Amino acid sequence: MAHKKSAGTTKNGRDSNPKYLGVKLTDGDIAQAGSVLIRQRGTDVLPGNGVGQGKDHTLFALVNGKIQFSIKRKTSFNNKTVIKKVVHII
Repeated sequence: MAHKKSAGTTKNGRDSNPKYLGVKLTDGDIAQAGSVLIRQRGTDVLPGNGVGQGKDHTLFALVNGKIQFSIKRKTSFNNKTVIKKVVHII
């Protein structure tokens, strides 16, 4: 027989680390080549001129310059028109 009562279990005793998503440099800021502009899940913001996209959809600067945000009308696969944000380096 046990002399102490056991401590039981829990099903929700874990948590993940924060991923620090979001816009890192805003409209009008100066970006250097290689600097991260936006960390995102999925393509909420599309890459424009002078901007590259990583495999985790991170947008980064390919050239030095000033950041400019714009919008673009895009037709999706089901023929619906959606408005997407686009980031450029001027």
